[in-house]
Amino acid sequence: MSISKLEQLFNIENEQLSKLTNIVHTAIEEEKLLSEKLLEFEDSHPSFVSRLADNVAAFGGSWKFILAFAVFMIAWIVMNLYLISKPFDPYPFILLNLLLSTIAALQAPVIMMSQNRKEEKDRQRAINDYMINLKSEIEVRNLHEKIDLLMTEQMKTLFEIQKTQIALMEEIKSVVKAEKK
Repeated sequence: MSISKLEQLFNIENEQLSKLTNIVHTAIEEEKLLSEKLLEFEDSHPSFVSRLADNVAAFGGSWKFILAFAVFMIAWIVMNLYLISKPFDPYPFILLNLLLSTIAALQAPVIMMSQNRKEEKDRQRAINDYMINLKSEIEVRNLHEKIDLLMTEQMKTLFEIQKTQIALMEEIKSVVKAEKK
């Protein structure tokens, strides 16, 4: 009779551990769901203008652009100074200066649009990171509470098992005493 109670206590212990395992798995899945939901806010299909601004900013801020433009300017100057008998842009290179100013005037706002988009994405990522960190902190607190509760329940179960074991030992002791007599 006492052995069946001991088995019952072990079954209760196994059920509690299974519940805790399920709770932990559920918390992990909820964390994944939150992460997946936050990824939906990412701009996966930016507009044509946004993509164009990003591409112009990427090219305008690269060594390819700097070297290509340096070659273009040197070719322009050499062509107007030495190769053409009647240059279309003589020495002070006013047309080249106008071209450079126009490119700078157009390129600067496009680069700033791209930077603003990237800044907005970074801001959204920071908010998403904060949300995930907050969720994780709450989950850690919940897990601590659940583990504390589980430990309390386990201690109760262990005390019950210990009582049962003492009762069994007392029973064995009385049987041994009876056989000695």
